[in-house]
Amino acid sequence: MIKVIIERHIAEDLTELYEKAARVTLQKAMQAHGFISGEALKNAYDPNHRIVIATYRTVQDWHRWLSSEERKEVMEQIIPMLDRDEKFTVLEH
Repeated sequence: MIKVIIERHIAEDLTELYEKAARVTLQKAMQAHGFISGEALKNAYDPNHRIVIATYRTVQDWHRWLSSEERKEVMEQIIPMLDRDEKFTVLEH
């Protein structure tokens, strides 16, 4: 089992739009092979800094989702709302 930390920073005044798009992304991710769970958090000191912690069965399952057409489609909505690139950290036991 692995944990993936996804960090995003939303551009000013786009948090409401981001929330809607992020929900769709999580719903799609939940259907991905090997997905176990996910949690979306925001930084208590910077509401535009968001963290997603996702649990996948294997690194391969994560990479399958990361490169999937489904993720690419939902990310087309989210990427324009970000003021910097997403950051990924993959953690294992």
